[in-house]
Amino acid sequence: MPAAVLFDFGGTLDADGLTWKERVSRLYRDEGVAVGPESFDPLFYAADDALVGTVPRTLGFRETVAQLTAGVTRGLGLDDPALAARVATRFVDDACVTLRRNAVVLEALGRRYRLGIVSNFYGNLTRVCADCGLDRLFDVIIDSAEVGVSKPDPAIFQHALERLRLSPADAVFVGDSAPRDMAGARAAGLAHVWLVAERVDTAVPCCPGDRVIASIKDLEEILR
Repeated sequence: MPAAVLFDFGGTLDADGLTWKERVSRLYRDEGVAVGPESFDPLFYAADDALVGTVPRTLGFRETVAQLTAGVTRGLGLDDPALAARVATRFVDDACVTLRRNAVVLEALGRRYRLGIVSNFYGNLTRVCADCGLDRLFDVIIDSAEVGVSKPDPAIFQHALERLRLSPADAVFVGDSAPRDMAGARAAGLAHVWLVAERVDTAVPCCPGDRVIASIKDLEEILR
């Protein structure tokens, strides 16, 4: 039995296995902006990278996503602030639905384990979690832009373990990304659970015996 459960944030707690890039891309397609991944992915990552370490620590969730979608819209060559605002609003509203649902599970897990977040983010993750009503549920929130190291570097996981005063054997990590979350947790010596949502039946875990789940609520069963 672990003493702590650590989570990724984006794509894990707020979407049950769907990355921000994938969700933003779908929302633009819903708005009639059809751009293939070969074009969309690099411009999304450029807009995403531009926020890292540049936003105030006090910037809220809606404002953060609004800056991201504004950057994506500019990258698409579109002068349409209303489009960016619509995508941002739908993104945050959808995320909040999932976060509220997952908060119930986190409340239950928090009665048995210490909880933490280890996330590649912009420097304002604590404020974003506060906006979502999640900050009270976590003993530690590690934001890559604050600690100066990003997943999959195992050092970012070590930051969380040191603050919790635990060893890698005492914690399990839950995330949606194989190259960042699973590889990083493995390198840090943490047990890891892969959240894959839409491809749970075909996902092949990185290590024999690893658990693959479709929803955060599945943790209540596999951690018993």
